[in-house]
Amino acid sequence: MEVVSEDIPVVIAFTPNYFVPVATCISSVLRNADEDARFHFICLLTEALPEHMQQLLNELVGELGRFTFMDLTGTLSADIYVDPKYTIAASYRLLLPDLLPQYDKVLYIDCDMIFRNDLSELYHRVDLDDNYMAGVFEATLEQQLAHMQVIGCAPGTYINSGLLLMNLKKLREDGMVAKFLEAATQEGLEFPDQDVINQLCKGRIIGLPPFWNSIRTFLLPQYKADFLRFYTEQDWQTVQRKGNVHYTGPKPWKTFTVAFDLWWRYYFKLPKPMQALLIIPTKLSLLAKIYQTFLGKTILDGTRALYRKLKRNEG
Repeated sequence: MEVVSEDIPVVIAFTPNYFVPVATCISSVLRNADEDARFHFICLLTEALPEHMQQLLNELVGELGRFTFMDLTGTLSADIYVDPKYTIAASYRLLLPDLLPQYDKVLYIDCDMIFRNDLSELYHRVDLDDNYMAGVFEATLEQQLAHMQVIGCAPGTYINSGLLLMNLKKLREDGMVAKFLEAATQEGLEFPDQDVINQLCKGRIIGLPPFWNSIRTFLLPQYKADFLRFYTEQDWQTVQRKGNVHYTGPKPWKTFTVAFDLWWRYYFKLPKPMQALLIIPTKLSLLAKIYQTFLGKTILDGTRALYRKLKRNEG
């Protein structure tokens, strides 16, 4: 692959049935980037992406970037442990230092995200030095403490791998791909590729402000006390106001969930041929359209807030 120096490499791994969420995610990246930013989207695929889908993505990006589609079928050994809750695509990020020898640094993003901040700023302004990567540390919950102990990570030092600024040069120099793959054969890892990254890169990860990767527990008020054990009140407010939302729980294209309206706002901006590729239950589609109106959002948000208050009182 030819490298164009000004292109920001953004890697995203997915299966073809996630095509519309991928397009929605990429659209949010483009709409919130600096006007001079240009991206190289590198798609790691579990199977070849149909030609018409490739064409739709190229049309979506236009002059703002380009695509490389990499079919990685059979690339990973059958010994790699894959939890039934996830797909093999999630483990492709472990291969990036060797897959992309032409790049010293890349951004990796999960496709179930919506971006409200400029990824080009993150790419250019964070100096990785000799660290392996940068990302957002989760605010460890009490029920996660046992898992932290098992994998050898102190609370508050476990990174969520949904957004990573990766130092491919340093990872290559230290032969980390082979080490990643060996560690990934261990059965029973709760979050296979993420656990491996945390185990082997411990102490060599730069923590980013939490708004860069606002996972579900960063957004729900019942987890605020847990959040504040590791971050500040200002961090909390910034997450609520402009955090990049990572739908680590239920997906908004399947059900009503946290930051539901935000995902749909970007979906409705997609070209109609792209929208048509997502099969949506009629009731969910209607709810999404109602939520886009001021009155609908006010009523639904008020109802949800009341429900949460009643649940807290019951507890």
